[in-house]
Amino acid sequence: MKQPATLRALVYSARFRGIVYQVAVVAGVLALGWYLVHNTLANLAARGIATGFGFMGQEAGFDIGEGLIAYSAADTYLRALVVGVLNTLKVAVLGIALASLLGLVVGIARLSRNWLVARLATFYVETVRNVPLLLQLFVWYGIVTALPGPRQALDLGLGVFISNRGLKVPVPEWHDSYWLAMLLLAAAFIGLFVLRRWAINRLYRTGRPFPWLSVGLAGLVVLPWLGFLLTGTPLVWSIPELKGFNFQGGADLSPEFAALLAGLTVYTASFIAEIVRSGILAVPHGQTEAALSLGLSRAKTLRLVVLPQALRVIVPPLTSQYLNLLKNSSLAVAIGYPDLVSVANTAINQTGQAVEGVALTMAVFLVISLALSLLMNWYNAKVALVSR
Repeated sequence: MKQPATLRALVYSARFRGIVYQVAVVAGVLALGWYLVHNTLANLAARGIATGFGFMGQEAGFDIGEGLIAYSAADTYLRALVVGVLNTLKVAVLGIALASLLGLVVGIARLSRNWLVARLATFYVETVRNVPLLLQLFVWYGIVTALPGPRQALDLGLGVFISNRGLKVPVPEWHDSYWLAMLLLAAAFIGLFVLRRWAINRLYRTGRPFPWLSVGLAGLVVLPWLGFLLTGTPLVWSIPELKGFNFQGGADLSPEFAALLAGLTVYTASFIAEIVRSGILAVPHGQTEAALSLGLSRAKTLRLVVLPQALRVIVPPLTSQYLNLLKNSSLAVAIGYPDLVSVANTAINQTGQAVEGVALTMAVFLVISLALSLLMNWYNAKVALVSR
């Protein structure tokens, strides 16, 4: 008589039913996944299409216009995809940095007391974020390619030239003896963060500020200079020079990269500006009044009092905008920039292995997005308001 009662109690248990439902859902998902994979492999085999990732070791046979690492058509598909991933990361990292800076400036400008500044910022936000990004990329690409040729390039000074071939900028030439200077530069960056933490702790203990930023920036200049001095090798710059029909020397930002970076930056910054504005407005006005009553200027009040408190409101939606910028970089294929999607599409067209190519592209974006999310979640936890 006890067994049926126990079984009845188990059946009517909400926890038991929840476990059964979850097991059933997982089993259904696995069954559906097995069916899709089995059906795909059967259809590919019936059509004589090769499967697997063996093609990654084959010769790619196509060129890539630009990349952060050396590449030729004789390299493998794997190296071609690595070049595409690095190109995607390059535009994403620079886009995030520039969009954050522009969005911060525009967001603060929207709250400016100056009527003209506030209205211009509002016009920028409402115009840019309501125009499709793909259309904006076409506009930026048209602007860049409409610039004069290299012979009539615009000289921006300091060896910087801009033409329809892109942007040419001076870069330091690498020498094997520069390793000491680079090591000291890395040490200066680490010292800057250590000095900042020490200065903050000192301020809390004694109430006396320390100019950590000025000292740290001086270290970033002095320590590498000492490295060049000790090795006896001065820093040599490669300056762009017009030779024939194009510039030689320096670093080159292609028109496609420049258009993509400008489009992603301007578009994403319009959303970040609204996030910054809402974060500042979320801080009680009494905080501003208290800071001003202590004699702080409005600039210091914003930098030292308002923005640190606004970060806990800004960071979560800011993470979404960073992820959107990363994923929107796949639109580069529309203007010919060789990002991951563009390189993967070329590989798919040559090998016919669309499933593997798409799966690799999805996996790479997934890994990068998750890594970016983890980083932003960690930072969000650092700036979050700690409750007792």
